[in-house]
Amino acid sequence: MDVRIPDFAGSWYPAGASECRREIEGYVKESVSLSSPDIKKVGGIVPHAGWFFSGQIACNVIKCLKGNQAPDVVVLFGMHLSPGSRNFIMQEGHWETPLGDLEIHQGLAGKVADEFPFTIETASRHSQDNTIELQLPFVKYFFPDVKIVPIGVPPVPGSIKIGERVVDRSKELGLKIIVIGSTDLTHYGYNYGFMPKGIGEEAVDWVRNENDKRVIERMTAMDAEGVIIEALEHQNACCSGAAATAIAAGRKLGAVEAEKIVYATSYDKSPGNSFVGYAGIVF
Repeated sequence: MDVRIPDFAGSWYPAGASECRREIEGYVKESVSLSSPDIKKVGGIVPHAGWFFSGQIACNVIKCLKGNQAPDVVVLFGMHLSPGSRNFIMQEGHWETPLGDLEIHQGLAGKVADEFPFTIETASRHSQDNTIELQLPFVKYFFPDVKIVPIGVPPVPGSIKIGERVVDRSKELGLKIIVIGSTDLTHYGYNYGFMPKGIGEEAVDWVRNENDKRVIERMTAMDAEGVIIEALEHQNACCSGAAATAIAAGRKLGAVEAEKIVYATSYDKSPGNSFVGYAGIVF
């Protein structure tokens, strides 16, 4: 059995099962609920920093997606890719988490891979990328028997079509799916070479109330195309392709409304001249 070993367990999140479960249970106690009864709960957008900074937000989103009937497959869109990058997919095997392995749904992954050009990742040959891996313990905790399809998509209009076709193919296979797009928001400061408002409280306020707000508004409007355009223009989402693709898939699954449930920045926990924004969105 081909098993992909996690790259970030023990550094970005706990490596042990008991420690991992304890941390998640702590997040659950502090979680918030959706306020709108019209949210369909077929997908969401999560951040992917180390759990210390954004684990609470990502966990909260995935908890909100837990309904009366568990999905057959969770499709996760992520990866730090540029507009010129290829698509990526893991088509078979398992991905290890501290809470147990998650199996790739070969049927759905295979159909998607047959339709679009992908670089095929395997358990032994793959990019080290945190965007999807950091969500997997949450997925395993809330959906212990689910299978997954991990897909990397760049910020280009063609990625939106992948999201839509994932839904078409899942319906052909009779599968109930939920979709998750992984992205952080503005990366501000010396560490990221992006500081149009200098440093200090003015910069933090601008990120929170202007730059991040713009892309969050596109996300909650479920404007997949607008998310990509906004992020490329204003540098306020590092994986806008993943967010946009999840939104497109969510629309195809029948979602017409999205809700921002949590927003924070790394500055809230570790004030400094370099910081990152995070949002949790459910649709």
